[in-house]
Amino acid sequence: MKIRTALCATLAVLTAWAGTTAAAPAPSTGLDRAALKSAVEGVRQAGVPGLYAEVRASDRASDDDNGVGGGAGRTWRGASGVADLATGRPVRPDMRHRVGSVTKTFTAVAVMQQVERGRIRLDSPIGDHLPALVPGERGRKITVRMLLNHTSGIPDYIPYAFPSLRTFPSPSAAESLDDNRFRKFRPAELIALGLAAPPAGEPGAATGVYSNTNYLLLGQLLERTTGTTAEEYITHHVIERAGLRNTGFPSGTRIDGPHSRMYEALYGVLDPPRDYSVYDMSWTGTGAALVSTMEDLNRFYAGLLDGRLVNRRSLTEMQRTIPVRALDGSTIQYGLGLHEVSVPGCGTFWGHDGTVWGARTMSLTRSDGKRQMSVGINLERWNRPDADGQPQHHPIDDALSALYRTAMCATTPEPAP
Repeated sequence: MKIRTALCATLAVLTAWAGTTAAAPAPSTGLDRAALKSAVEGVRQAGVPGLYAEVRASDRASDDDNGVGGGAGRTWRGASGVADLATGRPVRPDMRHRVGSVTKTFTAVAVMQQVERGRIRLDSPIGDHLPALVPGERGRKITVRMLLNHTSGIPDYIPYAFPSLRTFPSPSAAESLDDNRFRKFRPAELIALGLAAPPAGEPGAATGVYSNTNYLLLGQLLERTTGTTAEEYITHHVIERAGLRNTGFPSGTRIDGPHSRMYEALYGVLDPPRDYSVYDMSWTGTGAALVSTMEDLNRFYAGLLDGRLVNRRSLTEMQRTIPVRALDGSTIQYGLGLHEVSVPGCGTFWGHDGTVWGARTMSLTRSDGKRQMSVGINLERWNRPDADGQPQHHPIDDALSALYRTAMCATTPEPAP
């Protein structure tokens, strides 16, 4: 199996469903709470240890409600399963979670804020800003925009930072995961690995190639432009500005606050799945290191689409999409740190998905802000390979698709006033 499949993007399951589903009922603000509860339970029964979700439906993007799992209001929060397989400790809807590449939207927002201040130009060469990191002709050809929308042609560094993954499906494929658990990577070190690898394409190609290296470069760009670390800038100007209470970059290897263990199966190499909730996230930094909750993610994307984090011109740029080849080989519609997902009968959704070792996240918000879904699960890469090393379909895939469909489209009539 090729390494890009071993590190697959999670949006493919949803994209496949969105492109083939029959037309659903017209968009509505009602929530089918019973269906949501059943769908979450269905994912657990399919084989996920635990998951948590928040779904919002509102007349305005800024509507909020603190009802949990039932009762009045237009927010549903639910959870099913366990946070710890050894103790049976149950998951809760408010648990903190490593949200992986959802981090990229936060980084993109920070960059766009600097664009609004005139400190960065989207179409300026990255070599003008970071000549030591991206020197020569490459630095002159690759622009800030190309980093944001993955058309830089710079390949992903992960196969080189985790070399044992290239031995999949041998039992040694997981060795790098353990070797790097407490390793402190420097962004420049990882960027150099990506730049030294064979190019993934030409800068500015019509179809991009998803690469975490791009977003580490954007983190370094923020640091050079703002005079502080990218993590500090994003914390003060994106996370705090959005009013998020349980989101941040980890200061060590552990997650602060209530959280689940995170189980990695690596497509059957790790059987039983291994817990990687304790991990030094310097291996992914401004590309995928954030910890958050499902409530905070919905609040963040509501604020972004409502024009409270960047101005309308910046948001228009972020929503200008091109086809991008994801890490699993599928094609997604990608803007500047945003995925676009069009769901027949339900509308156009914006957001991001993410994975790290042992954790998966999906967060999508309808373009009008009136429907939101954020889902986190504590198991990753559960599909076992066939004789050719290709991951095979699993009941979890179907259960997740059903949950996403229910969260984005299932409605129930609102009671008469």
